[in-house]
Amino acid sequence: MPLADIQNRIAAETLRSGRPEHSTRLIAVSKVQPNERVEEVLKQGHRVFGENRVQEAAAKWPDFRKAYDEVELHLLGPLQTNKLRQAMELFDYVHTLDRMKLAKRFAVLKEELGHCPKLFIQVNTGNEPQKAGISIEDTSTFVADCRALSLPVIGLMCIPPVEDDPEQHFAMLRDLAKDNDLPELSMGMSSDFELAIAQGATFVRVGSAIFGDRVPLKA
Repeated sequence: MPLADIQNRIAAETLRSGRPEHSTRLIAVSKVQPNERVEEVLKQGHRVFGENRVQEAAAKWPDFRKAYDEVELHLLGPLQTNKLRQAMELFDYVHTLDRMKLAKRFAVLKEELGHCPKLFIQVNTGNEPQKAGISIEDTSTFVADCRALSLPVIGLMCIPPVEDDPEQHFAMLRDLAKDNDLPELSMGMSSDFELAIAQGATFVRVGSAIFGDRVPLKA
C-alpha cells in the first residue's frame, strides 16, 4: 500500500506548481475496501478518509474512531434525504450537495442538531445527463441560495467526464470557486490528482492507488 508514495507525489507536484506546502490534503477513499486494508493505512498515521455510502460508513467507522483519534470522514457519494440525519452524525464533510431539496433538509437538521458537516457543492462541469451536480450556469445562484440558508458551504467538487481532458474541468471549477469566494476545491482522483493539484485542488480523492483494487460488496 504505497501511501507514502502518494504523499510524496502530492508534495512534489505542490512544489512544482508553486503552491504553498500542505495546501492539498489527501482523502484516502476507503469505499468497498476490507477493514484490514483500511486499518493498515490508519496504522501509518493517515486520518482523512472518504466513503461513498452512508450505510457502509456506519458499519465501518464507529469502531475505527474508538481505536484511532482524530479521524476525519468525508462523504463522496450521492446522498438521499432519508439518509441525511445519519450522514450528519457520521461525516465531517459532505462533497455532494447537488440540489435545493437536499440543501433545505440540511438547513432544517442543522437547526435541530446544532451542527452540520462542511459542504461542497457538486458541479456537473461536463453537463452529463447521467451525472449528478449543479450546472456551471446555475452554480452561482445555488451558492447564494445555500448561503441564504446559513449552510457551511466551503467549496466545489467535480468529477470530469472520462473521455475529456480533466485539466480543463479542474481549471473551470477553480475559476468558478474564485468567482464565488469559495476557498476549497475537491477534485482529482488516482489517475489525475497531480493535474488537479496544478489547478488548485485543496482536496484530492485517491483510492485504488493507495488500497489496490476494490473488493465488491457481498449481496
